[in-house]
Amino acid sequence: MDPYRDMAVRLAPYGQEHLLDWWSELDPAQKHALLKELQALDWDRIAPLLGGDAAGSEEARERAARAQPPLDLVRLPEHGGDAEEWARAREYGETLLKDGKVGAILVAGGQGTRLGFDHPKGMFKIGPVSGKPLFQLFCEQLAGRERRAGQRLPYYIMTSSATHEETRRYFQEQHYFGLDVDDVSFFQQGALPAVDRAGRILLDEKTKLTASPDGHGGLLHALRRSGLLTVMADRGIEYLYYHQVDNPAAIVCDPAFIGLHALHGSEMSTKVVAKSSAAERMGAVVSVDGRTEIIEYSDLPAERAAAKGPNGELLLWAGNTAMHVFNHAFLERLVVEGCRLPLHRAFKSVPHIDETGERVTPAEPNAYKFEQFIFDALPLALGALVVEADRQREFLPVKNRDGADSPDTVRAGLLKLYREWLTHAGAEVSPQARVEISPRFALDAAELAEKVPSGTRFNRDRVLE
Repeated sequence: MDPYRDMAVRLAPYGQEHLLDWWSELDPAQKHALLKELQALDWDRIAPLLGGDAAGSEEARERAARAQPPLDLVRLPEHGGDAEEWARAREYGETLLKDGKVGAILVAGGQGTRLGFDHPKGMFKIGPVSGKPLFQLFCEQLAGRERRAGQRLPYYIMTSSATHEETRRYFQEQHYFGLDVDDVSFFQQGALPAVDRAGRILLDEKTKLTASPDGHGGLLHALRRSGLLTVMADRGIEYLYYHQVDNPAAIVCDPAFIGLHALHGSEMSTKVVAKSSAAERMGAVVSVDGRTEIIEYSDLPAERAAAKGPNGELLLWAGNTAMHVFNHAFLERLVVEGCRLPLHRAFKSVPHIDETGERVTPAEPNAYKFEQFIFDALPLALGALVVEADRQREFLPVKNRDGADSPDTVRAGLLKLYREWLTHAGAEVSPQARVEISPRFALDAAELAEKVPSGTRFNRDRVLE
């Protein structure tokens, strides 16, 4: 059959025949490229977008009005949590790590554009003394965890079309930062096209659709396409620690977190920290009609975000850190059921070609972009545990070039943390000295105290490797 006619027939039911408007102008290679992109479209996933069927802010705001603090919550011991429960969980988590039942997922699809860095964000140098990139700090953590567990731990790294090849090449050049090459797997998230007000998919070029990454919720589709869920099952992986690339303070494969998740029989667990203010641009982990979920900050009305509880503190205090633990079986179930997380849309200014084939860069929003959020799986879990974390210890995201959550604040936060560990060990650190602690040397304050004799003095910048 004629490829043009065949594709036109496929596009017609969705009202997207205009995607072939420039067919007669294309050379054979360009026609092949366009057909390949159109054939790769997942119409079952895209079709609802064309009719405007996406999660809207109105519904989210209605849920926000009913939102309460999370119910199934484990507080830190210093905030009233059970210290013995935390100790039991940590021990059980260590056992699961030693038994080879745990793997880690790193979401690394973003570039460092907001940092003025035109490469995968994981390549951004954040080590306060060493200048080590984010990727290296995470890999060194995993290596330290492997050393302690006496067990190799797989690392599954989700990239995007913008970061995939450069990330793979970078890991190869850096010899996987000391991890076994067979334990590091790269898989690529998908993309979703931009759609105008009339439900027409826009063209970025005559041979290319306008598309953007499908969000961290695209994890499910990416795992399905890659076949990695089967690889995990064959390896005996039952639990997966999930984190994002912008937070160097994340405790990769945290035994206490994994242990709490498993002991509570949770299918998906999430870590939270206290929001710094009602206006902080941070999703709120809440309970709505008895189910745990996360409401994005953009969907939380200011008056609801500022509501106070009986203690005079923020009612919806629990901020989303994007650190989760999943049961492998839960992810498999979500994939079998069709990865049906809601689609969220944002009205954006999207460059495209117009009906004359000319490039248009709108000054005002003109089209909808779509993405999925992995945290929307929380209400689908049979058990969804919320675990409080120490913000200064575990949440130092690098998002902005200047101001809050910038490289300067993150490096200062890491140095403060390391100084506290050294002080706890009985060491003395002069005010002007900057000391960085590699996870290969010590994963936490307790391990550091075993290696640094009390009374040790640090008078100059140092990296403990």
